[in-house]
Amino acid sequence: MSDAPSPAPAKEALPAHPMLVAMVVSLAAFMEVLDTTITNVSLSHIAGSLAASQDESTWVLTSYLVANGIVLPLSGWLAGVMGRKNFFMMCIAGFTVASFACGIATSLPMLIVFRLLQGLAGGGLQPTQQAIIMDSFPPEKRGTAFGITGITMIVAPILGPTLGGFITDNFSWRWIFFMNVPVGIMAVLLVRALVIDPPHARAQGSKGIDYIGLSLLAIGLGCLQIFLDKGQEDDWFDSNFIIFFAAVSALCLAACMMWLLRQKDPIVDLRLLASPTFGPACLAIFFVGFTLYGASTLLPLLLQSQFGYDATLAGLVLSPGGFAVIILMPIVGKLVNKVQARYLIALGMAITAVGMMMTHYFTPQTDYAHFVTMRIFQVAGLPFLFIPVSTMAFSAIPKEKSSKASALYSLMRNLGGSFGIAMLLSYISRDEQKHQTYLAQNLGPDNVGYRIAASHSSAGQIYRQLLNQATILSYSDAFLLLAILVTFLAIAALFLPNCRVKKTAPDAAPAH
Repeated sequence: MSDAPSPAPAKEALPAHPMLVAMVVSLAAFMEVLDTTITNVSLSHIAGSLAASQDESTWVLTSYLVANGIVLPLSGWLAGVMGRKNFFMMCIAGFTVASFACGIATSLPMLIVFRLLQGLAGGGLQPTQQAIIMDSFPPEKRGTAFGITGITMIVAPILGPTLGGFITDNFSWRWIFFMNVPVGIMAVLLVRALVIDPPHARAQGSKGIDYIGLSLLAIGLGCLQIFLDKGQEDDWFDSNFIIFFAAVSALCLAACMMWLLRQKDPIVDLRLLASPTFGPACLAIFFVGFTLYGASTLLPLLLQSQFGYDATLAGLVLSPGGFAVIILMPIVGKLVNKVQARYLIALGMAITAVGMMMTHYFTPQTDYAHFVTMRIFQVAGLPFLFIPVSTMAFSAIPKEKSSKASALYSLMRNLGGSFGIAMLLSYISRDEQKHQTYLAQNLGPDNVGYRIAASHSSAGQIYRQLLNQATILSYSDAFLLLAILVTFLAIAALFLPNCRVKKTAPDAAPAH
């Protein structure tokens, strides 16, 4: 008996229908990501309905993003305490109930509170979805898996303004929240029936809550989000309000990093960033979020403020780009197993740079069809970015770390989006002042063009045209800035570590 061979280690079973599991968990995550942008075009309607100012209504966005940003990095730890499936179902249920509460809110403070709860519940959906999908597919098929998550993370924020504008213009802003209810109920039932936690993702209980790390992280990220969302509105460091939140954020996040690096089992595992593939991938996805959310915010604002588009039509400029992404995702999902990730990332950055450069060359006469074409080129490179970056990020992550890695990865993408929106809007505001000053120098009696215009138009009409041209030039400069940034990143991508997915041996346990 002593000579008998030891039994082979048990092979961790994959779901019978991984594609079905991926579609189910993506349904819930798509709903949550959609809500990060769907209210953008409805703020004026919400403000009017609830007797609030336009500035006050922006807290409907900020409250959600703050709560979402706090929970994102904690979701891996929470999934370990509760069990990943239980945590995911609780997030869906909480998000659904909070969505209904948002729809029946009768005042702005009530809506803001419910949006906070919605953000807290929804913050765990993105990273948990990614971890479930990653564990449902063998490594050689993760390109397909990340193609599904890519549709969720890229298409949802693109379609959000379109859907939000259509619902607001034709029904009521309340239906933006009510439509989550049937989707959420269906998602909970399907997840309960189809998703099975592998051994490493089952509930492990809490050995004790790290109150210090939790508090520092929550305060630091919450203050950072408020700083980014309200900075331009309050003129950045000319405001004591912004200085306070910036200082608190910097101090808490610095202390949090030092604290977490000393813990054996931290709530957020920053040591994962030391991985030669995960660290660079997190940096790359930060800039993907910077570009995606930044451009997706600028274009609808430009169309509505300077070209007279309503919310629905501005959203329809973005939608064809979303369909282009859906078509390209499965193609890139197959390429990722055949081509090194760094080459695909460089190609994606190059395509995106071309799209941004095209958008730089718009004029007051640019029509709807041209804007749609520009937008398609803007987003056509994103599948070549998201899938290879995700594949590279998780290529060397142990399966027991998948939930925490997904949480950190999702946080980096969302932070990239927040920084992108804040920095680009601030740049446009300051660049617009520069162009106004330059154009105003030509409004004098010595300028022949001005004398001709003055003979046919009033001073007020000429000034409005000046403001319009200054704003258009500032948006054009912002897209040029994005084009230059992404071109630099395309070159830098060629120096990323070599990463190609290897197939698992048939008698080996699936790697994660």
